[in-house]
Amino acid sequence: MSELLDAITGLANACEPLPGIVTGGQPTAEHLAALKRAGCDVVLDLREPMEPRPYRAPDAVRAAGLEYVNIPFGQGEIGDATFEAALRTVRELSGRKRVLVHCSSGSRVGAALIPYLMLDKGMSEEDAVAEAMRVGMRDAGLMQAAVDYVRRKTTR
Repeated sequence: MSELLDAITGLANACEPLPGIVTGGQPTAEHLAALKRAGCDVVLDLREPMEPRPYRAPDAVRAAGLEYVNIPFGQGEIGDATFEAALRTVRELSGRKRVLVHCSSGSRVGAALIPYLMLDKGMSEEDAVAEAMRVGMRDAGLMQAAVDYVRRKTTR
C-alpha cells in the first residue's frame, strides 16, 4: 500500500487506480493533513458547489497546504465540456503531481477517469469500466455518459 493510499484510510471507496492518483469520497480535515504529509500536491473535487459539505472545501484544502481544483460533475447530464476539463486536468497532473480525486462517495470519480483510462492509458472500454467500478462508480448513467464521450472523441 502506498503512502497516499495509507493517508486516506477510512475514506469511502479509497483506491489508488494509478500511481500517484488516489480516489474516494469526501475526505476529512484529518485526511487532508495526512495527504499533505504523504506528499500529495492537489485535491481535485468533482462535487458541485452547492452540494453539502462538512467544511468549506477550498479553504480547508488550501489550509492543509494542498492545491484545490474543482470540476463540477453534476448529478444529472454531464456534457463534453466537463469531461474535457477532467481529462485535461488529469493529463496535466498525472506523473507530475500526486493527487486525490474525490466526490461525495467516489461514484463520479470513476466516470471522470474513464476517458483518461481509455484515451491515454489504452484500456479497453470493458477494462476502463471495470476499473471505474472498482474505484466506486455505481451509476450506469454516468458510466454511459463517459463511454459515449470517448466514442464521440475517437470518431471525430
